[in-house]
Amino acid sequence: MQTLTRSLLAGGVAVAALTVGISQAQAEFSLSERYTDNDGDLVSDIPADESQWLDPDTLVFAYTPVEDPAVYAEVWDGFLEHMEGVTGKTVQFFPVQSNSAQIEAMRAGRLHVAGFNTGSNPLAVACAGYRPFTMMAAEDGSFGYEMEIITHPGSGIDEVEDIRGRTLTHTSETSNSGFKAPTALMASEFDMVSGEDYEVDFSGKHDNSVLGVANQDYAVATVANSVKNRMLDRGVIDADKLEVIYQSDTFPTTSYGTVYNLAPELQEAIQEAFFSFEWEGSALAEEFGRNGEEQFIPISFKEHWAVIRQIDEANGVEYDCN
Repeated sequence: MQTLTRSLLAGGVAVAALTVGISQAQAEFSLSERYTDNDGDLVSDIPADESQWLDPDTLVFAYTPVEDPAVYAEVWDGFLEHMEGVTGKTVQFFPVQSNSAQIEAMRAGRLHVAGFNTGSNPLAVACAGYRPFTMMAAEDGSFGYEMEIITHPGSGIDEVEDIRGRTLTHTSETSNSGFKAPTALMASEFDMVSGEDYEVDFSGKHDNSVLGVANQDYAVATVANSVKNRMLDRGVIDADKLEVIYQSDTFPTTSYGTVYNLAPELQEAIQEAFFSFEWEGSALAEEFGRNGEEQFIPISFKEHWAVIRQIDEANGVEYDCN
C-alpha cells in the first residue's frame, strides 16, 4: 500500500498532518506519473498497448462505503445481474470497508468497476486510474446532495459558532461532505480553523456519524444529507433525534466508472449496462429513489467535479501517489 501524507492548510496554518493508505498533499490536480492524459480531460487514457489491457472473466464491483456494505449488497444485486447479461462476465460485489481500501484495490488491479463518493473522486482518478462516466440523477436530470452539520437536541449547539471550542466529528479524510467541504467552510465562512478553534475526530462513515449524533455519542457532525435521509426513510433513526444547524450548496453525488486499463470494448459494455438499466421496480429505485434518483446520466470529471477540486485547492490539497 502506498503511504502518503496529507497536510491541510487553512488561512496559511497547517492544521493536520495524518498518514493514511493513500491520501492528499499539495494543491493543483494532476494524475500519477503511471497514467497519461493526452486528450486533456483530466482522466487516465486507455493504454495504447493492448498487452496492458485487462479482460477478466469476473468483474469486481464496489460501492462507496458511506454505510455498512452489507446494506447495499442486495440493493445492487439486480443491477449486477443486468451487467452480467450485457457484458457476458460474472460480476462480484466487493464489500469494501473504507475509501482508502477501495482506491488501493483499484490501483492494484483488483477492482474493475466502482462507485466512488464525491470527495474520493479526485484521489481515485489521480492515483488509481479511475475513469468516472456516470452518476445517479432525478428524472429531470438534476442531481446532488448537500453537506449538513447536525447535532442532537440538548447538545448546547444551536448554531455553527457554538462549535468553537468543541469537537466536530467528521467521517473520513477522503469524504467531501464528511471532511473536505466543512473544513474549508469553517475557515472561510466562520473564521474557525480545524485543530485550532475546534477539535476534530473521525467516525469512519456517514452512518456512524448519523447514529453517533442520534445516540448522543457525538455532539456535532458533518454528513451527506443523502445518507441521513435514506436512514430516516428506512426508520434506522428518528427525525426528532437530530437537528440541522447548517446546510451547504448542492454537490455532485457518487460517480461510477471503470479502471483505466480494462479492454476498451469491455469499458463500453459496462457503460451500456449503466445506461440501459431499467430502474422501475428495481432495488436501486427503492433505495436511491428516497433521494429522488431514478436514472444514470453521463458526467464529465473535468466539468462536474470542478467544484470539488476547488474545495481541495482551498484546503491546500494535492495528490501525491508515488
